[in-house]
Amino acid sequence: MANLDDLWTCPECGHRFVTKNMWHSCSNYTLDHHFDSASPNVRATFARFVALIEKRGPIEVIPQKTRIAIQAKVRFAGCAVRKKWMLANLWLTRRVRHPRLQRVEKFGPGSYGHQFRFDSPAEIDEPFETLVQEANSVG
Repeated sequence: MANLDDLWTCPECGHRFVTKNMWHSCSNYTLDHHFDSASPNVRATFARFVALIEKRGPIEVIPQKTRIAIQAKVRFAGCAVRKKWMLANLWLTRRVRHPRLQRVEKFGPGSYGHQFRFDSPAEIDEPFETLVQEANSVG
């Protein structure tokens, strides 16, 4: 796994990227920005999601305006917080099935964005944990 310190760091916002001068919104938000109007259950669901990812090694959690990105070498996971649920996103190299799957978007050959809806931490099951590990190896 690549070291996060090996990535290029934007001198303006401090975000890290695989390539120098990569386009980005150059902004800084906090996690509280996303959870201000969400139920405590949503924050707990997010914490479980991040804990699963952190089992595989160092990551960076990047709060943005409308989502929270999660990066190892690349941004391979993330989520969008709603008042009573969380939409978790994973970048995978194949199309998968899961009971919580809401949408799949094909980005190109062998590149799929998957979106899962979770209403509570208990819904994050072992099959999803396996998918998180798979996505982390992409990142």
